[in-house]
Amino acid sequence: MPSFDVVSEANIIEVKNAIDQSNKEITTRFDFKGSDARVEQKEHELTAYADSEFQLGQVRDVLTGKMVKRNVDVRFLDIGKVEKIGGDKVKQVIKIRKGIESDAAKKIVRIIKDSKMKVQASIQGDAVRITGAKRDDLQSAMALLRKEVSELPLEFNNFRD
Repeated sequence: MPSFDVVSEANIIEVKNAIDQSNKEITTRFDFKGSDARVEQKEHELTAYADSEFQLGQVRDVLTGKMVKRNVDVRFLDIGKVEKIGGDKVKQVIKIRKGIESDAAKKIVRIIKDSKMKVQASIQGDAVRITGAKRDDLQSAMALLRKEVSELPLEFNNFRD
């Protein structure tokens, strides 16, 4: 039976490239001269450092701009609270979302069931598998999900015939 998986994963290599480009731009910009502004990455967690909250906003803007240029959806970023780390220096933790949470997975399954298409959706861990008798039904299910689910960056992979 033809099937595909609905997943939500960022391309970590492109994220790393965007961080490297951001750090390079931050070190060469005049408004960051003499400051300790930078972005660091640990697995699926980014940390932005700056001398003030205004500069932190600028660092975030540079980072999101570079991610957009590298085709990384900024909806993957879960921006945390600004924390003071001594003096005027601040940091902010930005988590990279990985997988589809259970509420969003249930919403995807409900959308598929309510559409009355001849496909079935089942939750498989942090992905949703959609199976159907015909490829055309699966492609129309993809189109429906692209239209209905706008708060998550969805990808369709593992297409089997």
